[in-house]
Amino acid sequence: MTTVIAPSAARQRVALRIGTYVLLVLGLVVTLAPFAWMMLGALKPTGEIIADPTAWLPKSPTLGNFADLLSRQNFGLYFVNSILVAGACVVGNVLFCSMAGYALAKIDFAGQRILFSLVLVMLVVPGIATFVPLFVQVSNLGLANSYLGLIMPYLVTPLGVFLMRQFIGEIPDSLLEAARLDGASEVRIFLRIILPLSGPALATLAILTFLFQWNNFLWPLVIAQTDNMYTLPVALALFAVGANGTNYGLLLAGSVAVVLPIVTVFLCLQRYFIQGIASTGIK
Repeated sequence: MTTVIAPSAARQRVALRIGTYVLLVLGLVVTLAPFAWMMLGALKPTGEIIADPTAWLPKSPTLGNFADLLSRQNFGLYFVNSILVAGACVVGNVLFCSMAGYALAKIDFAGQRILFSLVLVMLVVPGIATFVPLFVQVSNLGLANSYLGLIMPYLVTPLGVFLMRQFIGEIPDSLLEAARLDGASEVRIFLRIILPLSGPALATLAILTFLFQWNNFLWPLVIAQTDNMYTLPVALALFAVGANGTNYGLLLAGSVAVVLPIVTVFLCLQRYFIQGIASTGIK
């Protein structure tokens, strides 16, 4: 028997679909507009930006801002520092957060609920509230102005532990019990079963960690006391401001240089990122 849809209902569905697409397109335009302005502004001389900040298209396009950025002393070092710090934090979070998540999700031990409750509490505590005690502790350990001081406080994050615990908790216990009956140790189970099955969550954690560390400004600004330890966001903020005021063209060119690696990483791993967010229930 064929179901006939009333013309009014069909028109309502079409109108609803068109309205949805219009809203999505508007949202996309609002989201991408600042990035488009930034990239177009990077092609303008600073004088043109100051004269008319609302103008979109450059009157005299130039790559001079990028040439000036690349000619800056130690720019390559700042870029390498950012890669090193972000990469080390990604590796640390992927390893240690997955280990903690496995323990909290699949291993019964005394104080398990208390530890997980502390993780949840740390999720709602603002990072700025622990900033000063963390700086004092790192300084007392003699790690100020060092790569270890930049990296160590962010090797494990509450969000990473929570994300991995939620994902690993969905892995069937029967797989782990079968491995234990075959004589596999917890380390072997973690390496051979948990990690391979946690690909989407690990990719999500890697992306989130890389994004945060690549854009992290306040901690490197405070802990790095000499310019050879600066990361790219800190260096950009400092050498874009001179005796003659802010060099907006250089600042926008540097912003493009900061954003491009993030966009590249996300585009490469977006499929796993979406799967990880969906499977862990994070909204």
